Amino acid sequence: MRLRALLETEALGLRLLGGEDELDRTVRGVMTTDLRDPSRYLSGGELVLTGLAWRREPEDSERFVRILTSAGVAGLAAGEAEIASTPDDLIEACARHRLPLFSVDETVSFASITEHVVRQVSSERAGDLAAVVDRHRRLMTGGPAGGGPEVVLDLLGSDLDLRAWVLSPTGRRIAGSSLAGAGPDLPAGVAAALAGEHLAAARGGRRGPHRVTAGGTTYSLFPVHGSSRAAAGRDVRETVLSDWLLAVEADAGDWPEERLDLLHGVTQLIAVERDRRDAARTVRRRLAQEVLELVQAGAAPAEIAARLRVAAPVLLPGLGTAPHWQVVVARVEWEDGDIPGGPVAQALLEEVLVDPDAAGAEPSDRIAVAHTGDEAVALVPLPAVAAGGAEDAAAAVGAAAGAAGLDADGLLATVREPLGRGLADDGRLTFGVSAAVHSAEGLRGALEEARHARRVAAARPGRVCAAGHQELASHVLLLPFVPDDVRRAFTARLLDPLRDYDRRHRAELIPTLEAFLDCDGSWTRCATRLHLHVNTLRYRVGRIEQLTGRDLSRLEDKLDFFLALRMS
Repeated sequence: MRLRALLETEALGLRLLGGEDELDRTVRGVMTTDLRDPSRYLSGGELVLTGLAWRREPEDSERFVRILTSAGVAGLAAGEAEIASTPDDLIEACARHRLPLFSVDETVSFASITEHVVRQVSSERAGDLAAVVDRHRRLMTGGPAGGGPEVVLDLLGSDLDLRAWVLSPTGRRIAGSSLAGAGPDLPAGVAAALAGEHLAAARGGRRGPHRVTAGGTTYSLFPVHGSSRAAAGRDVRETVLSDWLLAVEADAGDWPEERLDLLHGVTQLIAVERDRRDAARTVRRRLAQEVLELVQAGAAPAEIAARLRVAAPVLLPGLGTAPHWQVVVARVEWEDGDIPGGPVAQALLEEVLVDPDAAGAEPSDRIAVAHTGDEAVALVPLPAVAAGGAEDAAAAVGAAAGAAGLDADGLLATVREPLGRGLADDGRLTFGVSAAVHSAEGLRGALEEARHARRVAAARPGRVCAAGHQELASHVLLLPFVPDDVRRAFTARLLDPLRDYDRRHRAELIPTLEAFLDCDGSWTRCATRLHLHVNTLRYRVGRIEQLTGRDLSRLEDKLDFFLALRMS
């Protein structure tokens, strides 16, 4: 019950002396005391009744009110049976500490007030408990398996008058309750802000629910952990960027335990849906992994094309024609290098590349994402043109790419801020986007192009960066079309001395060179990645330079090695 309800009950004889703005505080109990320090007997939420016997001088009021405020009491009611009026020093102290203050008419006993409060609070708790039992039963029989998260959220709306939304880590709306007579749906900007607050709280180790004010409204955020993500001992960085959250338009700070338990049960039901959607992605992930392995192994275009013909109906059901393809590469790196970034990058790509126009299907049913190491690779089909000239085809591909959101700048426009908060100060996320290719022959070039674009993004400041194929230098664009004999001659001249030395001495110079370039020439990052002392790394790089006659401090030589490794 609220303080306002007590004030409006005439039989209680309460008169408000201060704290009108705080009358919506919840009363959880009542305590009568004249002790100078009653803090040991207070647990928070009480209406304190006092005859003021503790007050011996005006300074006592400040001390007494400060103790009550620290204990979190709901309000203070002073009896006037023994005094002419409530002292001004007590009124002033309560105003300073924003503690609601009432006077109790001398004709009303403290026992009458206590009986009224206890009866009301007990009745509310009994009603809440019965309702919780019934709602749990209804939720378990009408959960996500029977219609998605909307079923659960609609029950929250109809039974508890709560508006709620399920959001992704980027703030994308996954589901929402349809509360009759409610205002507009959750704005995209507010959803992104809530996701950012949730990620920051999770990285800070704070337990939910988290109370957040956005757009002038208070929300309570409950984390939704998939069963596979909640395993004991897992680092929060492995799950925070992929778990959903439940945002409720309410302040859960004064909720009873029964209602909090109900909301936690709701998150468990939504987690079932989260796991179901993850399982549905298994086929798409496997297709992407198979295609990626063929491309990286240098398989014949005909073999890759055959695999793509199998993938196309799964990714674009009913299309009927082979699509164009774009490749997006994402990489998640943590400063300590202890957490594999590949699975996290895979989940993020599946989220960021959502097709909002895929009506009647899963949001990411047209995306296939594989991962290896710290990197994830997405194959995104774009509808091909069945007939028409090259100019029409190019226009259609451009339109399809725009519809799928595969512009590097637009890719992260709405997700950069929340994801940056989830990465905190020890993580980094970079994206690279290729141009569209119309056949299997172009996939290898598209993959290299996307990886090069991601390297361009990695050279920029910031926790979350992206770059597109338009930003690449001309030599990178030409790389996939270099004749095979030129490729072989170029790579042999630079890499054969290192391969021979590795065969004879098991020195791992080639892996060292790849890691050194991948870390942009950073001695510390490279040594950490290879688990080497920096001096050992310097010795290996010196041996590479000695065997090849090149200088890895020169940009030109770094670029030659980079190209040689990519063409080998």
